[in-house]
Amino acid sequence: MEKQKTIKNVISFSGKGIHTGVLTNINILPAKENTGIKFIRTDLKEKPIIEANIDNLFITKRSTSLKKNNNEVHTVEHLLAAITGASIDNVIIEIDNIEVPILDGSSIKYTKEIENTGLKIQNAEKKYFEIKKNISFKDDKTGTEFFASPSNNFEIEVIINYNCEQLEMQQHAEINDISKFNTDISPSRTFCFLHELEDLINNNLVKGGDINNAIVLVDKKIEEKQLLKIKKIFNNQKIQINKNGTLNNLELRFENEPARHKILDLIGDLTLLGKPIKGKIKVFKPGHKNNTKFAKKLKKIMSKEKLKLAPEIKWKEKPLYNKEKIKSILPHRDPFLFIDEIRDLGEDYIIGVKYVKANEEYFKGHFPNEPVMPGVLQLETMAQTGGVLILSTVKNPQDYLTFFMKIDNAKFKQKVVPGNTIIFKLNLLSPIRRGLCHMHGIGFVDDKIVVEADLLAQIAPKK
Repeated sequence: MEKQKTIKNVISFSGKGIHTGVLTNINILPAKENTGIKFIRTDLKEKPIIEANIDNLFITKRSTSLKKNNNEVHTVEHLLAAITGASIDNVIIEIDNIEVPILDGSSIKYTKEIENTGLKIQNAEKKYFEIKKNISFKDDKTGTEFFASPSNNFEIEVIINYNCEQLEMQQHAEINDISKFNTDISPSRTFCFLHELEDLINNNLVKGGDINNAIVLVDKKIEEKQLLKIKKIFNNQKIQINKNGTLNNLELRFENEPARHKILDLIGDLTLLGKPIKGKIKVFKPGHKNNTKFAKKLKKIMSKEKLKLAPEIKWKEKPLYNKEKIKSILPHRDPFLFIDEIRDLGEDYIIGVKYVKANEEYFKGHFPNEPVMPGVLQLETMAQTGGVLILSTVKNPQDYLTFFMKIDNAKFKQKVVPGNTIIFKLNLLSPIRRGLCHMHGIGFVDDKIVVEADLLAQIAPKK
């Protein structure tokens, strides 16, 4: 069983943000198991936490940025790539400004410091998102295509294709094992085209860009007047165009460095899934915007799969609510109170337990010689569990009633018989608004799904 990892000691960095030009200090701290990756804006009064999660995605035009409750962190992809490349699961990132430093335009400085401090193996199991079937995504406007397939490793293959008058470039790069990230991908630096650089400068962007942190690809004819302007911008009179179609501000670390950097960016963007990936991803013409669109598609698939996993119950521990406590919330009473225990309860989920006993009244007629719990009563038990979730959101639940309005997509997968224990897991499909609650519920027996359905309910005060 593979275990989660964090870093052994605090790592510190300082540098300018490439777009804002602001000086930023970063401390990367070890974190507890199941923490994930979280940013803390230490320069703000409340010291808000912004999780590295696709749900907090903000803008992705020239970089990947996060936003939560109006608090932002920009250009996170290179740092996130280094964390994933080191197979780290849990860290806290303290940042005292809005943008992560660009450093040399790659992840190599982050990677080296992580290597120097070393990793700490934790007790909790590492949880992967496994791609179990082929998944595709295409953006017709850009021509970007993604294709994901099953694999025991995290593999990425990238093709970029730029064809213009001055520069013809098709590059290929791949990584077939994340352990090769540090050597094969991390040193690759960001790049841009000359026309993009001019546009960015004219629009007051890349304030922190300089000759040391970006490869510039010359994709158009350049006149002496324009070259003089570039020399002035870079404060370097030796700037000229190399034979390979790049400015001579940097020597390439790899012949296909731009393609490798696209892999780096993609790894950083996919880190926002919140779980490392097992699967092979092939991409033609990746970019931040489509990287994150693809990540959102994977997140939807991951969320659906998570719903279908039976929750782990610590049976030796007392239930959160026993039947008497449930009676203080629900108006139901015997013989129509079916849910026996609530084992877990959160803002958007609940886990309940039904012990199916042989002496239950309905078994007398359903069926005398082969007792089976009616499907309608399984749904009723699921609904009662959901009722506890809904009523837990109001101050005085005893003053309210829950009315179920609709049941969709009900499925019964196998028989439920005396002696079975049904574990019900319900998740909100959307936030509760105007007393309306939309949930997806699943019932498990011995880790197998026996019933599932979508439920719509409304809470209303008692008259």
